[in-house]
Amino acid sequence: MNFISCCKRLAAMLLLAGSASWAQTPAPAAAASAPTVAAAPMAASAPAAAASAASAAGLDTRVQEAKADVIKLNRDLLVLEEELLFPANTQVAVFVSMDVGKLFELESVQIKLDEKVVANYLYTPAEVKALHRGGVQRLYLGNLKTGTHEIVALFTGGGPHFRDYKRGATVKFDKGTEPKYIELQIKDSQGKLQPEFQVKVWQ
Repeated sequence: MNFISCCKRLAAMLLLAGSASWAQTPAPAAAASAPTVAAAPMAASAPAAAASAASAAGLDTRVQEAKADVIKLNRDLLVLEEELLFPANTQVAVFVSMDVGKLFELESVQIKLDEKVVANYLYTPAEVKALHRGGVQRLYLGNLKTGTHEIVALFTGGGPHFRDYKRGATVKFDKGTEPKYIELQIKDSQGKLQPEFQVKVWQ
């Protein structure tokens, strides 16, 4: 065996020995420990994220509860204000309702109490549709002393055959010590093929 062959064999042996020693180094243990160290912050952040989400949900719940309380408080204050401004012994309220309403397109209503105009109202198409669907509008709320009174309601709008239509309805009523509720009713008369306007007094 010549010198060159011996050197090649020695180099091969050194290479194999180096490979064996590299395979026995604790590098895999270090690599295995790396995910453990990296996973620790992630594991710690999961409870923090859950706690943050729970805190946000709790805050949202408290905000919604506070809004509900404010709405209820405003409603109670409105009722209290009406009771103070319009006591039961002098209170009178006027409402507008519409039954079907195919023969009349409401545009405006004027209310007179004892020859004094107390309300004028112009209706939008959306409000007329709401009345067609069964809605009832409180048009006037005021005070009246006990005794006999007269209410006059003037209705303006489009009648049959697209003609301008203006009609009035009137009624006398007695005001006692209890609240008085008056309903202005707009109805279709299929027999007459024209709208009818009535004033109904509720006790």
